[in-house]
Amino acid sequence: MKACIVMDNGFEELEAMGPIALLRRAGIEVDIVSVENDHVTGRFGVTYSPSIPFDSYDFSKADCLILPGGPHWEKIVSNEKVCEQLKAFAQDKVLAAICAAPTILGKLGLLKGKKYTCFESMNEDFGGEYQYRYTVRDGNIITAISAAASIEFAFSIIEELLGKEKTEAVKKSIYYDATH
Repeated sequence: MKACIVMDNGFEELEAMGPIALLRRAGIEVDIVSVENDHVTGRFGVTYSPSIPFDSYDFSKADCLILPGGPHWEKIVSNEKVCEQLKAFAQDKVLAAICAAPTILGKLGLLKGKKYTCFESMNEDFGGEYQYRYTVRDGNIITAISAAASIEFAFSIIEELLGKEKTEAVKKSIYYDATH
């Protein structure tokens, strides 16, 4: 399995790092794709370098596209090439977005008729059913509410790609216990 995480400068680090680390722990190959350059810097100064420039990435080889939130969402939503990839993944692959990023999916019409979550103050009438929960899965679309949900978000992606048994093994490997 392969996932790509698409980011522009200003992404929310926790929403990227948590899923990257946990998906790799599960054995999923994760490619870091930068919208503009061969590096990308988050809102708190963490830089991923090198990253794969968006225009040279082969999206046909990825099973999942992950979109972290953060201030970069405004650049992402106005980038036609990125939006086309989001629409393509929504058709038949796993599309995962967290915090501000589900707003992009909503503005593209990808949440119509779907259950979803996003950063609460960014929720608009996207034609679906908003749920105030850490993560929501509806078909192949996974959404998460905020940075606080980064670990649950990653587990939802792993479960969608590799199943419950593998997800439980990863949880055990990091001593995850939801009762604490």
